[in-house]
Amino acid sequence: MPLANATLAQLDQVILGKAEQVRLSLACLLAGGHLLLEDVPGVGKTTLAQAIAASLGLHFSRMQFTSDLLPADLLGVSIYEPAQREFRFHEGPIFTQLLLADEINRATPKTQSALLEAMEEGQVSEGGTSRALPSPFFVIATQNPASQLGTFALPESQLDRFLMTVSLGYPDPRAERELLLAGGRRDAARQLSAVLTPKALLAAQQAAAAVHVSGALADYVLALVTASRLHPDVQTGLSPRAALGLLSAARAWAWLAGRQHALPEDVRAVFGSVAAHRLLGRSSGAASPAVAAQLLATVAIP
Repeated sequence: MPLANATLAQLDQVILGKAEQVRLSLACLLAGGHLLLEDVPGVGKTTLAQAIAASLGLHFSRMQFTSDLLPADLLGVSIYEPAQREFRFHEGPIFTQLLLADEINRATPKTQSALLEAMEEGQVSEGGTSRALPSPFFVIATQNPASQLGTFALPESQLDRFLMTVSLGYPDPRAERELLLAGGRRDAARQLSAVLTPKALLAAQQAAAAVHVSGALADYVLALVTASRLHPDVQTGLSPRAALGLLSAARAWAWLAGRQHALPEDVRAVFGSVAAHRLLGRSSGAASPAVAAQLLATVAIP
């Protein structure tokens, strides 16, 4: 727990004025999930990913997703080696512990789908052979929801692989002034020292997963997901996968707070980030973020 607090404190020094978003991001990784950062350019999405990788001691790779990016560019490719008279597999950028998929919605659906097996199974298949990815393995993807030209919307199956969606937003005036005087935070993120090791992170994940969830809290989660399926503005509500993810995220949030049992306030703290990108409205696209707030307001707290 002291190491987790030290990690949060270090991240807060780089990502100014965004303590809640930083905490949500760390809770996502502690729950073993993948993170989607949705926001306009220039608010610190890449810096956050770099700072998390440095603070957790994770090997970091960044891949810029573009319309001409091929699955082999991401996963790797087998090349014939005449000297050995055999094909040798050359690993792609995905063979890392933390992959930043920058502007993921600019890649074609074929390339986007190449991430699916890796995100779900922790492995990639090429040439009939499955190859395990390093452990731990996380994907932090970014996209600008306001940009439509030259983009390909993520399908529901892809969105469901992300445990959380987080939006950083613009900094408040005080934080932005400090940012201006410091000349940015990108270099500071790269120079951070590791607070945790990958082995310690795996142990922290196990500890978070062991946080107790009572029957009453499970009923609260069930009530929330059921209400999402019955909401008049929602075409596709939360799936059982989303319910399990919500409990995992709540456990991680409780563990970061120093508790060995989860409370309704933990579920409420992570609900918007877990649910927003999974709630599909009756019109095209995701349901309004207000829907998640309505669900929290209408479902009784145990």
